[in-house]
Amino acid sequence: MPAMIFLNLPVSDVEVSKTFFEKLGYASNPQFSDDRTACVVISDTIFVMLLEKSRFKDFTKKDVADAETTAEALICLNAESRTAVDELVDAALAAGGSPALAPQDHGFMYQRSFLDPDHHQWEIMWMDPAAVAGQS
Repeated sequence: MPAMIFLNLPVSDVEVSKTFFEKLGYASNPQFSDDRTACVVISDTIFVMLLEKSRFKDFTKKDVADAETTAEALICLNAESRTAVDELVDAALAAGGSPALAPQDHGFMYQRSFLDPDHHQWEIMWMDPAAVAGQS
């Protein structure tokens, strides 16, 4: 069984964040959602748990980072093509996200980024399969 990733993110408004990710084409799993939590299914092995900030705090003794002013993590997802990178980032921007950095095009790798409604930074990238295999 492959390892699963459950990325937990603090959010100001669970419903706003859930709706944002649904507009990007991701489904929510109601089995693991309630009025303070939403489980967004990215793939069979990747899930994003959107936790109201007070609920997020139940899982840590640390201060919760303010993603508007502090970067604690950069979340990077791969895409199947350069076009898929553009489609997902354009959908994020249309759904209320904002641009993070300028696109990066290295020929063998293409990347764009956006900030979600709570300012978490998402990197969407495509890499040439030949480059991954060490053939370029």
